[in-house]
Amino acid sequence: MGRSRGGLTTKIHMAVDGLGRPLRLLLTPGQRGDAPIAPALLEGLSPRRVLADKAYDSNALRGLIADIGAEAVIPCNPTRKQLIPYDFEAYKVRNTIERCFNKLKHFRRIATRFDRRATYFLSFLQLAAAMIWMQ
Repeated sequence: MGRSRGGLTTKIHMAVDGLGRPLRLLLTPGQRGDAPIAPALLEGLSPRRVLADKAYDSNALRGLIADIGAEAVIPCNPTRKQLIPYDFEAYKVRNTIERCFNKLKHFRRIATRFDRRATYFLSFLQLAAAMIWMQ
């Protein structure tokens, strides 16, 4: 799971498969936290592992990941008092989502946030995601 700023006031949240293909895209206001949106990203998915950056570090999310039978590979937020170990070697694969964001941003309309309405922006994100799947 990952997120990227799609403009000054919007974040793109995305779940990808092991090959870096987008599975789910969600938009939130830029100031909204990342961890609260994670359950919606994971809904209906059955991963073996969930790799996410430290912005997604929360006990509630870790519990949800355990409940779906997956391993949480999330580094701890620096403010966490008791550190939780994670598989550092598995975490190295998280760059797969960063590469997917990079592919999306090759579409100038996404990189420049051409569409001002969130519904139009999300629609084009979904079209670009479909194009990535067809490659």
